Amino acid sequence: MRFLLRLLGAMWIATLAVTIGFAWLELQEERRELVADLERRAALAADAVREPAERLVGRGARTGYERLLARFARADRAIAIYDDLGGLLAASADVRADLGVISPLVSEALRGTAARTMRVVLGRATWVHVVPLVWEDRSVGAAAVLLDARHLETREWSLWRRTAVRLGVLGLLLTGITFLVVRWSVTQPIARMAAWTRQIKTGKEVAPPPTADASLFGPLAQEVDSLARSLARARIAAEHEARLRLAGESVWTEERLKQFVRVRFDDRPIFVVSNREPVSHMREGRAVRSVRPASGLVTALEPVMLACGGVWVAHGSGGADRDVGARIGLPEGDPQYTLRRVWLDAAEESGYYYGFANEGLWPLCHIVHERPQFRAEDWGHYCAVNEKFARTLLEEMESTPAPILLVQDYHFALLPQMVKRARPDARVALFWHIPWPNFEAFRICPWQHEILLGMLGADLVGFQTQFHCNNFLETVERTIEGRVDWDRFAVVRGDHTAHVLPLPISVAPEFDAPGNGPDRTRLLADLGAEVEFLGIGVDRVDYTKGLPERFRAIRRFFERWPEYRRRVVFVQLASPSRSRIPRYQALLHETEETVRQVNEALAERGWKPVVYHQRHHEHAEIQPWYLHADFCMVTSLHDGMNLVAKEFVVTQQQGDGVLILSRFAGAANDLRDALLVNPYDIDDVAGAVHRAVTMERDERRRRMRRMVSQVQEHSVYRWAAMLLAELDRMPLGVSLARE
Repeated sequence: MRFLLRLLGAMWIATLAVTIGFAWLELQEERRELVADLERRAALAADAVREPAERLVGRGARTGYERLLARFARADRAIAIYDDLGGLLAASADVRADLGVISPLVSEALRGTAARTMRVVLGRATWVHVVPLVWEDRSVGAAAVLLDARHLETREWSLWRRTAVRLGVLGLLLTGITFLVVRWSVTQPIARMAAWTRQIKTGKEVAPPPTADASLFGPLAQEVDSLARSLARARIAAEHEARLRLAGESVWTEERLKQFVRVRFDDRPIFVVSNREPVSHMREGRAVRSVRPASGLVTALEPVMLACGGVWVAHGSGGADRDVGARIGLPEGDPQYTLRRVWLDAAEESGYYYGFANEGLWPLCHIVHERPQFRAEDWGHYCAVNEKFARTLLEEMESTPAPILLVQDYHFALLPQMVKRARPDARVALFWHIPWPNFEAFRICPWQHEILLGMLGADLVGFQTQFHCNNFLETVERTIEGRVDWDRFAVVRGDHTAHVLPLPISVAPEFDAPGNGPDRTRLLADLGAEVEFLGIGVDRVDYTKGLPERFRAIRRFFERWPEYRRRVVFVQLASPSRSRIPRYQALLHETEETVRQVNEALAERGWKPVVYHQRHHEHAEIQPWYLHADFCMVTSLHDGMNLVAKEFVVTQQQGDGVLILSRFAGAANDLRDALLVNPYDIDDVAGAVHRAVTMERDERRRRMRRMVSQVQEHSVYRWAAMLLAELDRMPLGVSLARE
């Protein structure tokens, strides 16, 4: 109650000050206008009186003044005529008794200058205008015009009365609205948080309350809400792990990983470097919006950073990133780690990212029959950007003893060696998210020697599969000087050993069901057709994902089993990617054209077999599709892992969806209960779609249950723990000599 009274008091004082201030300004403006009107009217009347008065006074007339007064005097206007000595010759009867107050103005007029001002005559405000009378080039007297100015005071008091009424009405409205806002935005949220806290203390499993308004509550409410949510997550994770332990199983959770890092590394921060940033900022009009990129790398690594904290160094590529800043805490509103952005100019981004990384290394490592493009200028930018990121990392790690560095992917093949040379005490791991080609394919790269040496600067090099590890070690053995220890899967060069291990990455095992997301009926209704089966695909538009082949397989399915027309619809959520590269521009056109052809050939009366949404989709938008889909298609032509498959499985913890998965995706090694297909074989994929929609419910549930168990046991927390445990076992302090 005291808070409400203080708030209302402050608002009343502010409102009173503002209202009175504006009323005073309005009064001054209106008074100036009224005085100007009086001055204009008085001047016109004085000019009219002057000519006949000059003739009368100049000739020394004794009569005629009464006619002049009768002609020009009115109820609100009085006239007075003076001789050259200031003696009163004639005046309106109603002001004659109190004309002494204007004597100074008359004297001034007799000296040849008109005088005007406001005076109180007979106890009322009066505007006085006095002009000299001149006859035959000599001053013979003065004429005064007196206008009633009492309406100025009347208007002034009227304005103040209106202001008082407005102030009263505004005060009542403010009081009522403030009471309701405080009740809805302060009292009730605090009551909900208090009730939720009481329930948490009793051990009840309840959802956290809605996020409080940080702009109103400030940091305190934000921290309380964050703490409440953290406690809820920790309690759920602890209970889940306890249940698994009772069943003789063990699972890695966010809390378990946090404790593992704390014990092994004494709360030292983890440093992650990647090209992709976990959150970018884009400008929409005058507003700035946070966007979570469509990236499997972000999906995998963000839970690790939330669990362990630290610094994530990435390219600040968002249109409004520079406005937000080079260092920000994430998640916004409840910071758990720091994002450190590195700025690249247009030439650097074009050469390093679009050029060498994605027109060179990306097609080189993926067997998708796309010719790699290697240009010397791109290689120069690639080296320069790796050096820029290395300098930023060294700056961030300066005060951290024996820092832990996790380098991500093919964008930073040179970075491990650069960091290790400057900080031999650092524990450096490089995780290569994409496939590693065989030795013959990698020989295409003109700078293969430099790339391998850069990668081997790490203490640990991780790949998605054992097959990729074998390819890498064979490439090293045939390309550079060094001993490959096949028994330990390591490369020994001088005093430095780089271990090479398969560490298949995964996703977080938790599934946050969309609280206000659309249900299945709403999703299907939005598609404009009543169907029995819903298929889903979630991909970047990349030639490795096999989107045109997938749509042709769907067409083949409907051609072979036409009874499923109008009963099945497939929704593709496609995120445009690398659209500055000509090959990706051609792929966008090819994908859209394939969808058009399939729909043109098969569509019937409001039903389309393929619904294609090409734009960026937030994680919260994708989850309802995962949740309600009957089958999900992940038909990559070649993929390191493809976490869409594991995201779908995690979302289906209580469901019975079917996963159709390419044999050439790394996820196929982990998710054996998926329907594995050859994406190049259109009939094979079409047959898998038919099997998905005809499979018995019990079999669907058994398959999904086994895949859910596999992803929960081999989660991204376990991946991070295994990687960090391997780093912890490795000796430090070896400085790399320059090649």
